[in-house]
Amino acid sequence: MASEEELETWERLDALASANDAQGLEAYVDAIGPSEAFRALLRLDSEARERVLTTLSPEEAADLIEEIPEEHAADFMEDLTVDEAASILNEMESDEQADVLAKMEPDDAEAILSKMEPEEAADARRLMPHGRDTAGGLMVTEFLSYFEKDPVREVIEDLRGREELESSQDVHAYVVSATDRLIGMIDLRDLVLARQDAPVADILVQTPFVSADTTLEALDSFFQRNPRAQVPVVDFRHKLLGVVRRRDVLDAVSERAELDYLKTQGIVGGDEIRTLPVLVRSRRRLSWLSVNILLNIAAASVIAAYEDTLKSVIALAVFLPIVSDMSGCSGNQAVAVSIRELSLGITKPFEVFRVWMQEMKVGLINGLVLGVLLGVAAMIWKGNPWLGLVVGGALAMNTVIAVSIGGVVPLLLRRFKFDPAVASGPVLTTITDMCGFFLVLSMASAVLSRLQGL
Repeated sequence: MASEEELETWERLDALASANDAQGLEAYVDAIGPSEAFRALLRLDSEARERVLTTLSPEEAADLIEEIPEEHAADFMEDLTVDEAASILNEMESDEQADVLAKMEPDDAEAILSKMEPEEAADARRLMPHGRDTAGGLMVTEFLSYFEKDPVREVIEDLRGREELESSQDVHAYVVSATDRLIGMIDLRDLVLARQDAPVADILVQTPFVSADTTLEALDSFFQRNPRAQVPVVDFRHKLLGVVRRRDVLDAVSERAELDYLKTQGIVGGDEIRTLPVLVRSRRRLSWLSVNILLNIAAASVIAAYEDTLKSVIALAVFLPIVSDMSGCSGNQAVAVSIRELSLGITKPFEVFRVWMQEMKVGLINGLVLGVLLGVAAMIWKGNPWLGLVVGGALAMNTVIAVSIGGVVPLLLRRFKFDPAVASGPVLTTITDMCGFFLVLSMASAVLSRLQGL
């Protein structure tokens, strides 16, 4: 029998759960961390995974589930009984509850909500309709608020023993009217200087706020301008709904950037992992690759049109992929910048001309430098300056074309309601390949007599 040290992580989890050793299991999960625990859970079958999650206390299981991507967390919850899933979700923060429930089948989510504590279920129901990348979808409903007429003495009494305040570095509470309309904010440290019988309205200060439909881009911009840990969220009646925390916005921005990158690489689902069903993974990838093969055939048709030139100057075959690849790299840099600026709200879809002019300047400089380097290399290799002029000039011009396309295509796609992260790559690749092949072969055809025999 293998010793504990020889067991794989997932085997150790299952062994502790099978022995009903809750204390040992919780200590082991804490020791390996959420990332390794997630990896281990994926290696277990659904029965063993259920055993692990239910052996953990609901609080510990909730802490683990909160660190797992929502789609996979939802799958894990659906493998549990309704009561087991409800007990774990009750211990999660409201925004995480809503995100996980929103990823479930509607019937499963409703069944779990019916078993959750009424207050927790109500909070989750309020958050679920909001978009994931809006203030309403990112906010939490756990916050401190007091009525404007509450005396300072009662507020201080209420705060005594609140464990969540012990490690907080930004301790604030909000002041609301009798109808829950946001009035202002109080710094809890100011309470010790206030008269005990004074209403909290006497020490409140004004606070900025956002609406529930405020976008992720606007939230990111807000926190860049304001060194705050959180901002309150209100509805159209100015009723206080929740708070959005800076750290949640930063996490959401990071997740979007990662998702956009995966999309540009053809992982259309964005959050693919290898434990997903094979057919699901295959379908997600083929949706991009099948289009890409057609686009590549279109680019290759340019080479076919100049077959005689290529036969006459075989050396050109060496430089065609170099011109295409280098231009594509330059274009992808421009795509990445445009997608990031669109995500952060720095650039708007209608600013095509401004972006194009900025990329043209970079493209002219980089194209000239890269063209000279490749041209010199070609001339030294074959001892023919005309070959250097052809491939160097083609690379220089194609670099300008590539960065222009890479800069403006994401804006145009967003303007016409397409996802720029998915579509920009294939469009850029096809056009830069076609233009690169055309420029090299057409310029070579124009000076063919000076390239014969290379």
